[in-house]
Amino acid sequence: MMAGVVIEQIALEDELGDVLEKAMRYACLNDHELALRSGVSAEKIRDAIDYRYDLEPAELHRLAEVLRLNEVGLSALAQGHYPLPEISGLPFCLYPLRTPHGVGVANAYVVADCALSTGLLFDTGADISLLRRVWPKNIRRLEAVFITHAETEHMGALQGILAEFGSVPVFRPEGATIEGALALGEGARLSFGGFEVKTLRTPGHVEAHNCYVVTTPRVPAGSPLLVAGDVLFAGSVGAPYFCRHQFSEHLTRLLDQLPQGAVVAPGHGPLTTIANERRFNPFVV
Repeated sequence: MMAGVVIEQIALEDELGDVLEKAMRYACLNDHELALRSGVSAEKIRDAIDYRYDLEPAELHRLAEVLRLNEVGLSALAQGHYPLPEISGLPFCLYPLRTPHGVGVANAYVVADCALSTGLLFDTGADISLLRRVWPKNIRRLEAVFITHAETEHMGALQGILAEFGSVPVFRPEGATIEGALALGEGARLSFGGFEVKTLRTPGHVEAHNCYVVTTPRVPAGSPLLVAGDVLFAGSVGAPYFCRHQFSEHLTRLLDQLPQGAVVAPGHGPLTTIANERRFNPFVV
């Protein structure tokens, strides 16, 4: 439960090698082309992608220059010390629900009034049995479920959730195939108790992807929460499987339009803030 000041201590979704590989995808470069442009050997680039790091600061500088990456953040990843911010200012309780996914975690989130046992669920994780292990004991009823995108690690436990909590409205991105769920498009706003949930349509990682901004209108000074799915992570971004141009466009929109103090709840890895990622994220220049 997070309603005070927290600095998360969990692993980032991506290491230096993951960031370099994604950046090469964005730039449409292979290791040989990147080596020619940067002067860093293709062997060293391949080693870095395979998590064997032997890059000098000058080589990181040249790679950042060619790939158009934030050198400060890239160097921090290379040193294993990417900065994470204090998480504060949320006018409600946030329960991150982390379940194993590969070598990392997939995140779901419950947002709730700290004094109540009712909440909103954002994504579900892949497996209801794993979700039960991290479920907040005081949350006994759900008002709604919001899905960012229809990948198994983000919605695989949906039917289990519905079996346990009964008839709960489920909301999905337009174009996503989720039986029984209601589609939400750009700008849709829904109110539940004291919360307002605004939909931002953010294709790029996949074609049908939404982010959700959660606010408490009665506490206008409180920090908003961005449920970012697989768009923005602490220290990285999602892979642009559908369209890199749309992905870049919507990533920029999130970073430019949301307040600096907005808390980012990503689909993988630790919580962060818009201000932190604008300053350090390797993909933000």
